[in-house]
Amino acid sequence: MPYPPPPRVPSGPRRRSLLASVAGGALLVGCSDGTGSSEEGTAVSPSVVERARARAARDSRGIVERYDAVLAAHPALAERVGPLRAEAVRHAEAFGETVTTSSPTASPSSPAPPVTVPATEKDALAQLAAAERALADRRAKALLDVPGELARLLASVAAAGAAHAYLLTEGTR
Repeated sequence: MPYPPPPRVPSGPRRRSLLASVAGGALLVGCSDGTGSSEEGTAVSPSVVERARARAARDSRGIVERYDAVLAAHPALAERVGPLRAEAVRHAEAFGETVTTSSPTASPSSPAPPVTVPATEKDALAQLAAAERALADRRAKALLDVPGELARLLASVAAAGAAHAYLLTEGTR
């Protein structure tokens, strides 16, 4: 006699499968500094690669500044947001950017417009998650225009950004 079907089929991917696929994608792609020789023999000009790398570094610095603003406005979120900020710093460094890691409340080195942080922690996390998601989407599109190692690095960092967005929104549900 066959078993009856389950009473309810969950809609969409489960949390474990989502995290496993993001982690697996990051492991397959790998994170490196992009100094491999695979960029040398391609038809894409070095200026395109350097502009994409500079843009990715600038974007990473911008997301670190967002993390800093949220931590300055809501210090109680340090345990939850601090590790994600540290990862964003490593992403910026992978693209060749130098970010101060000593104090998350330090003023940014470049004159950028100040980031406005919502008054509630929940809204601040939602805004930060939206910024991570938008950046991950931009990087996923940009990796189509660059060769080899930089494309792999962009894919890896985009996957990590999508995971950050998920982790930032998971606690608010």
